[in-house]
Amino acid sequence: MTKSTRIVAVLAIALAATAALAQSDVQKSFTQLKSLTGSWEGKTPDGKPLLVSFRETAGGSAIMSEILGTGPENMVSMFNMDGPNKLLMTHYCGAGNQPRMQASVSPDGKTITFTFFDGTNIAPGAGHMHSMVLTLLDNNHHTEDWTFVDHGKEMKEFFDLHRKE
Repeated sequence: MTKSTRIVAVLAIALAATAALAQSDVQKSFTQLKSLTGSWEGKTPDGKPLLVSFRETAGGSAIMSEILGTGPENMVSMFNMDGPNKLLMTHYCGAGNQPRMQASVSPDGKTITFTFFDGTNIAPGAGHMHSMVLTLLDNNHHTEDWTFVDHGKEMKEFFDLHRKE
């Protein structure tokens, strides 16, 4: 093997190793979601106190978010990777159904948009969460913009959340 061939072989191995270690945008987003672990507080759109907690579970393969309000908005969402390029959220809704949404990530990585693709216990046209946009503003502040669709009509809920001290 010539010196040039050895150099090319070493570079090829190094590039392959780097590619194997590189995370996809959604894998980076999953890691960012893990950084939300803890308690968050804000207010519902009608001014009532709202608590949201995030925690890792299942050996770090899932993240659970629990919305604790003062009524039907008490809900759980589970985030998990499905392979290296798909970040999913299953939302266990107060409407009694479980919409599943897939993430897309903004170019700057600060906004994760989850969009409905299927779900369970959802009758044709029945109300269900259809999307959620999570924006990471800084380590102690994020927003969640939820869209519920019922027979073609959209209803929105916006949560401005700060890390609880």
